[in-house]
Amino acid sequence: MKGTIVTLGGGGFSMSDDGSSAIDDHLLQLTGADMPKVCFVPTASGDDAGYIDRFEHAFAGRAQTSVLSLFTKTEHVDPRHVLDQHLVYVGGGSTANLLAVWRLHDLPRHLLAAAANGTVLAGISAGMNCWFEASSTDSFGALAPLRDGLGWLPGGACPHYLGESERRASLLTWVGAGELPDTYAVDDHSALVWRDGKLIEAITEAPGHPVYRVVREGDSAHETEISTRLLGT
Repeated sequence: MKGTIVTLGGGGFSMSDDGSSAIDDHLLQLTGADMPKVCFVPTASGDDAGYIDRFEHAFAGRAQTSVLSLFTKTEHVDPRHVLDQHLVYVGGGSTANLLAVWRLHDLPRHLLAAAANGTVLAGISAGMNCWFEASSTDSFGALAPLRDGLGWLPGGACPHYLGESERRASLLTWVGAGELPDTYAVDDHSALVWRDGKLIEAITEAPGHPVYRVVREGDSAHETEISTRLLGT
């Protein structure tokens, strides 16, 4: 695919007490606009009202905000709304539900067109998983491998890698057994920046939150840490 995608393992306004986030600041900078149009897509949370309020608070005064709702009838319910945005920010929740609803509404086609035209796509947790071929998800309760992503980015995705206790051990098992492909594992407060389907850099808004490439070697999996750039330094 053509365009820029930023995949957050965690962090951003979703995990900030006051809504501030160096990663979110970087997303706005990537748009190149002084007052960018930012659309929040909370599909994975079922358009949770509290989540939407947190987004509006975090970006108030520095972006023209809107929300694409696919569950409830609000101002923006047409997937073509993303075509007129500088940044589309996808929230966390259920990866499986997100993919099902997006496909029903034909949203992926419009997101592809928007990205090719310069719109930055970003997402956290489920909003990270969706762009890859496969992912580690708790969409069905317990953590499980899901091989049903959009496939715009290569391999698998695992958010909250060290932030949630079972993520690391389960991912190493699944990759080693071939249940998931080689996977990018991203901790909270860190992210990967992709351009035209290729990894450009790993970034973090707080020290001590690593990013790994988890690769199958024989019948086991091996971690290789990816160097991250600390934002603001």
